[in-house]
Amino acid sequence: MAHTKEIREKRTVKDEDILKDFQVSFFAMSRLASLPWTFVQKDLERNKSTAFISEILKRTCLHPLCQNFPPSVKYRRLFLSELIRRQEAADCDPLDELYDALAEVVGAEETTECYKSYLLPNGEAVSLLENIALISEGTTGLVTWEAALYLAEWALDHKQVFSGRTVLELGSGVGLTGITICRSCSPNRFVFSDCHSRVLQKLGDNVHVNGLTEQGSPAVSIEELDWTTASEEKLKEIGADTVIAADVVYDPEVAGSLVKLLSKILRCSSAEVLICSTVRNPDTYGSFKKQLENAGISHQVMTGPVSHVFPYNRNSAIELIKLFR
Repeated sequence: MAHTKEIREKRTVKDEDILKDFQVSFFAMSRLASLPWTFVQKDLERNKSTAFISEILKRTCLHPLCQNFPPSVKYRRLFLSELIRRQEAADCDPLDELYDALAEVVGAEETTECYKSYLLPNGEAVSLLENIALISEGTTGLVTWEAALYLAEWALDHKQVFSGRTVLELGSGVGLTGITICRSCSPNRFVFSDCHSRVLQKLGDNVHVNGLTEQGSPAVSIEELDWTTASEEKLKEIGADTVIAADVVYDPEVAGSLVKLLSKILRCSSAEVLICSTVRNPDTYGSFKKQLENAGISHQVMTGPVSHVFPYNRNSAIELIKLFR
């Protein structure tokens, strides 16, 4: 009897893990193939009940977060269609709310933007309006990239680097890393920055949507910061204790401008500087490191595991470095 109860409890824990996996992946619009469909199929075949699918629906398409910050129409349609396919393959009774949810998105208009929401360990969500296309309007800054997710996870594990400090983020993009730090790491002040006008506009919207203001705690501001023209006076005015950047080393010319800016930052302050990169092109990344060396800047690779909070491709070559003069 006790053994049966233990099995039931283990199954309940497993169920909850699967439901959480579905929820986290759905709101971040992870690849549908990466979701734990096999578990759903086995549950349907074993129990001949759609109770588990009903619970998945409550955690995803019927969740209040989806009403306020919905993933793309296409993604929701494909997600619901896959749930229906699994249900029908198991020859279960139809679940009306599943078909009702699909009917809502079948005729809905596709857009070039959608929300992605990244769930924090405390249960809150960082919701960001992002472009569906990876490159649009002449920039890659309108989507969240893997290094930003990794750096956000690292920040959650190293809150002391940000707590009570003024933080400057270079190339903030749509804001995932900075908003996560503001919501979870207790900085005193956070300065988001970018140079592309459309990115700055969307960044401002996302900062506002997530309840961050200049008068709030932390105090936040958004700066237009051109790496080629930013002065030491401007950097001193910001007065950062910690400087971060994610996925900003992707072009040799951009890397050159970044190194010049980093030299100014290290020359006029004692800020802790952290750069996180997805190494897509080893030559470009190697060139960036060489330029750092030529500028008299040393670096230390920050090793060690990070807590798995957000869904993304963990096979990517991501490196976080700390800079020193």
